[in-house]
Amino acid sequence: MSNTRDLLIELGTEELPPKALKKLIQAFESGIKQGLEKAELNFDSIRSYAAPRRMAVVVDGLQVRQEDRIVERRGPAVTAAFDDDGNPTRAVQGFARSCGVEVEELGKLETDKGAWLVFKKQQTGAEADSLIPEILQQALNDLPIPKRMRWSDLPGEFVRPVHWLVLLFGDEVIPVELLGVTSGRESRGHRFHHPETIRIQSAQTYAPQLETEGHVLVDMTARREAIHGQVLEIAIKLGGEAVLNEDLLDEVTGLVEWPVALSGSYDKRFLELPAEALISSMEEHQKYFAVRDKSGDLLPYFITICNIESRDPAQVIAGNERVILPRLSDSAFFWETDRKRPLADRQEQLKTIVFQNKLGSVFDKSARVAKLAAVIATEIGGDAQLAERAALLAKCDLVTEMVGEFPDLQGIMGRYYARLDGEHDDVAEALDEQYLPRFAGDKLPQTISGQAVSLAEKLDTLVGLFGIGQPPTGVKDPFALRRAALGVLRIVIENKLDLDLSALLEQAQQGFDDKLTEKAVTAQVMQYFFDRLRGYAQDKGVKADVFESVLAVTPTRPLDFMQRLTAVAEFRQLEQAEALAAGNKRIGNILRKNDAEGDAGAIDDSLLVEAAEQALAKKLIIVKSAVEPLMAKADYAGVLNTLAEMRETVDGFFDEVMVMADDLTIRANRLALLNQTRALFLGVADISHLQG
Repeated sequence: MSNTRDLLIELGTEELPPKALKKLIQAFESGIKQGLEKAELNFDSIRSYAAPRRMAVVVDGLQVRQEDRIVERRGPAVTAAFDDDGNPTRAVQGFARSCGVEVEELGKLETDKGAWLVFKKQQTGAEADSLIPEILQQALNDLPIPKRMRWSDLPGEFVRPVHWLVLLFGDEVIPVELLGVTSGRESRGHRFHHPETIRIQSAQTYAPQLETEGHVLVDMTARREAIHGQVLEIAIKLGGEAVLNEDLLDEVTGLVEWPVALSGSYDKRFLELPAEALISSMEEHQKYFAVRDKSGDLLPYFITICNIESRDPAQVIAGNERVILPRLSDSAFFWETDRKRPLADRQEQLKTIVFQNKLGSVFDKSARVAKLAAVIATEIGGDAQLAERAALLAKCDLVTEMVGEFPDLQGIMGRYYARLDGEHDDVAEALDEQYLPRFAGDKLPQTISGQAVSLAEKLDTLVGLFGIGQPPTGVKDPFALRRAALGVLRIVIENKLDLDLSALLEQAQQGFDDKLTEKAVTAQVMQYFFDRLRGYAQDKGVKADVFESVLAVTPTRPLDFMQRLTAVAEFRQLEQAEALAAGNKRIGNILRKNDAEGDAGAIDDSLLVEAAEQALAKKLIIVKSAVEPLMAKADYAGVLNTLAEMRETVDGFFDEVMVMADDLTIRANRLALLNQTRALFLGVADISHLQG
């Protein structure tokens, strides 16, 4: 008899939430895997399957029972186990009782630290089929289900009603009652094509049986690829290409068991609407894929994924065409209604929308952002008036009919309406660009007005929320402050904007008047930016010690910070780097011990007694004059390369000079010399943080 078998677990339900299906099956597989590992049951591999009415896990080559093992418990030390007469103490008697044996049956363990009494017992491994029900129950308990529900008088709570459970271990069913059903080996096919039960032969035949007998493509990845391929193929036949939204593709994969793609058409007059409005209507309401031509313009077609292979596809298509007409008509109505009023007329309505209870309305926020955007635009060479205008109009599309129906179009519709109102192109573009980047790796605003408004919007939110004591905590970040901070850093660094974040945060804080209750708000937010910058830099390959060396001098211009990181990374490759880093660390320690850190007083040449300190003083003058023009143009690599020339002089100083001279004036002079040496390096970074 083989010591391994394959395990199949399938939970059959009513249709599961399509958007949550991927997350649910990943968590289910992970839960089973962790349960088996915790039970010390070895297996070859594990994989999962998911469709609208089922979640399944197959484990290949699972041990049929745990390995036998020796259980060892250490008891009292031998010295504490018996009294002077050799009788067992109460401590050892209690230990023996807890182990279920007599004191005489305990063993002895000799170690370097002494001897202890021990209890050893061979524990027979449990059968896997006795452990699997509890592992399954725990995996179901741990699923990320926000709200579990109960149906009628059925026992147990789950995300949807449960109708069947397959629990097959090799050729045998593991009997268990779970969520109101009894385990067996009968699964069910497609709701319409094969509603009858299917007797599953084995874990390995599970997926093929469901596909061939049951009309269910249970492999989620395969089903997604099938949908993807069918959509692309139909789009080509229509003379265009599909608009493939990855989230929609995932959702549709969670909606169907047997995907069949069909295409339909709609009236060309709807093509006068913004493409984004049509696509949103098709994707959000109907789960259709839009089609566009080679130049990117929409074609009057859609592709739908059916869950049935119809004998009369024309009827299905006609039904979908009837359904889409009122949806697109609604979009056309919203478009026409919104165009009757310019965006600027909607500003007053923003007073009715609360941004945050303590921070006022969206109207208030727009006014603050407008002032800050004007300042930023001026600093980066833009037009302050355009940036201010864009910021004042930025949120006006929130009160339009179109955005009310399709919130994902905010900004996009603002751009369309602003252009129709005759606003400047930069203003119109900024209304869309204010939200960039929307996600990790997203594009950045390219117009100066767009950059200014996007930065001002994010900085205002960060300062406001930190200022009322509501920074992100753990997984809670309702105002997406992490994304906002990273967005600011990306815009500034990747667009090469030489902006001082600390100064802009101070400017943003002034806009709140007396609304903020926290102290040192700018410092808090600046620290938050440094934390985000650390992750950003590490993603770019920057070593932790390089980052810490630059952070030690706290540059508040992100672009400048990154330039310093690059220079320090290059410097650490030089042969002089390790010795200079050690020398700087030594200097720092000496200065700190003598409370002389940063006290860079003048050097009195008449007090320079030793040749080595005279040499360092002369080298300082030469290097300082060479470094000043390089610092002026932020050539940090040039600065550090020049400072590398000081290695021999610094080494010579420490080899030959006693800093802590008995003569206090000479000591103070030498400390001043070290302070000036260290100050040169601190102009770029604190290289004492560099590791060897």
